[in-house]
Amino acid sequence: MTITENRRSRAHVDGVLIFLVFAMSLFGIVAVCVATYSPQSSANASFLNRIFESSYATRQCLFLLVAPLVIGVIMAFPYDLLRRRAELFYWAAFILLTVTTVFNRATGVKAWLDTLWGYTIQPSEFAKLALILVIAKNLAKQEAPMGDLRSFTRIFLLVMVPGAVILLQGETGSLLVIIFMFAVMMYFGNVSLKTLGILATVAILGVLALYGFMVATGSTDYRLARIAGWLNPELYSSSDAYQQTMSKMTIGSGGMYGNGMFQSGAISQLNYVPADWTDFIYSTIGETWGFVGCVAVLIGYILILLRMLYLAWFTRDKFGRMVIIGVMGMLLFHVLENIAMTLGLMPITGIPLPFLSYGGSNMMTNMGGIGLVLNVTRNRSLSASVNTPQTMYNPYRVHKHFKTKSV
Repeated sequence: MTITENRRSRAHVDGVLIFLVFAMSLFGIVAVCVATYSPQSSANASFLNRIFESSYATRQCLFLLVAPLVIGVIMAFPYDLLRRRAELFYWAAFILLTVTTVFNRATGVKAWLDTLWGYTIQPSEFAKLALILVIAKNLAKQEAPMGDLRSFTRIFLLVMVPGAVILLQGETGSLLVIIFMFAVMMYFGNVSLKTLGILATVAILGVLALYGFMVATGSTDYRLARIAGWLNPELYSSSDAYQQTMSKMTIGSGGMYGNGMFQSGAISQLNYVPADWTDFIYSTIGETWGFVGCVAVLIGYILILLRMLYLAWFTRDKFGRMVIIGVMGMLLFHVLENIAMTLGLMPITGIPLPFLSYGGSNMMTNMGGIGLVLNVTRNRSLSASVNTPQTMYNPYRVHKHFKTKSV
């Protein structure tokens, strides 16, 4: 191992990642405040007063204040205990998912659970972190995992069992996140391309079969309506494609530099885009800060994701490396799908934009993921001696993904 590699793989709390994440989250409070700007608000009100006038922006501030505590607790959790007790977190999340599905009285999506404090939580968000841990543990057991039927079946069922419950809840978006996250972890976990190809083929055929069945039976499922609206937005522009149509119009109205914050008569201020403080926060950003603001947000996400890839690159323990990759995959799909759906490039799935969209469950899940990443980097000196040999990713063997070499 060279001196440079030793320095990059040292145990540390990564300040760069923390800075990028909290900078993005602070900007998210500004965006939520703009999206929920009230016409009755005084034109001369200070920005702090505007935050207090918006219940969503105020709550988002509270979520962000709790975030360091969430990160700190997860970061301080014993690293080896995370690895050894991954199944415990997995089954706890599964039980919470099941309870939510059974006892939720909603007639549509049953993904939220009421709390005693008047807030709702979304267990599928927390299930993502539990899945990252248990998948990382199983992928780390073998140099080339899923190479035999037993390993393949075990890992596949670990993902599909909670995935089926989430699908029953009507939460297609979270299921897609889990599938994408799983695929990214398999790719970097040195699963063979043949196995990846088989799984991808099965997934594509399954989706097409389900879609064909829903069309043939004349289903009125809202998910089918969203796909129809995405494929033919002109025909559904006043109904199922309304939100997406207005989102594209709102982003386009911002031009190059945007229309500025707290503008009376703005599309977002007049609430033409439903949920523009949650899933469609990117449309508010486009209108307010224009193309420049949208690109700046994209650059921020690219920096966060590349930082995680860098940290994974120099993490010797395969379990820790897969944890970082899992969190990166989770955030990557959220960013790609959310931005794509606001631009009309993908169907609407109800996936929030990490660190920017309003929402406590999503914020805590994302911050919890950052806590897991920091836990790995903080305990690198310990992780190098458990589970796998002291190995380092070889950047010159790209076709082997994150296959390791002895040092």
